[in-house]
Amino acid sequence: MEQGEQLIRKARHGDAEAFIQLMEDNKESMKRIAYAYLKQDEDAADAIQDTILDAFEHIHKLRKEEYFKTWLTRILINNCTRIYRQNKRQPACDTNGPEYMQKEGGGGVEAQSDLEFKNLLEHLPEESRMIFQLHFGEQYTVSQIARILRLNENTVKSRLRRGKEELRRWV
Repeated sequence: MEQGEQLIRKARHGDAEAFIQLMEDNKESMKRIAYAYLKQDEDAADAIQDTILDAFEHIHKLRKEEYFKTWLTRILINNCTRIYRQNKRQPACDTNGPEYMQKEGGGGVEAQSDLEFKNLLEHLPEESRMIFQLHFGEQYTVSQIARILRLNENTVKSRLRRGKEELRRWV
């Protein structure tokens, strides 16, 4: 059995240390997704905090360990959507990127490529941004994205295709 699955199993049975480790393992992914959706550091932090609390309270309801990351991402997206609707504002374009990506000395190659990716996302239609973040940023498959976003797989595929066409026109 994989170490991640052992942690998930322990967390499902109430092991707080295992749950904390799972959250640490998924922290950067949650930050990228929340920021891609909300564009504001404070809002992204709120969404992540709410997600951790929701996951802790409901991890016993997780049916299969192999779907943990998909389940966690779905909770995060639901929280991002709720916060976005509460704020009733359009996401602001922050060309400097989120604070968590800014590092001393200019940021390094990884931070720079993340910023370039975020800037590319800004040129996509709103309906395609989260799909691109999940597919290219977080390496989810089309079927996983469809499950997370509750969309038909063909819808995910067509939005990926249209988004790629849009980026080709822009670049």
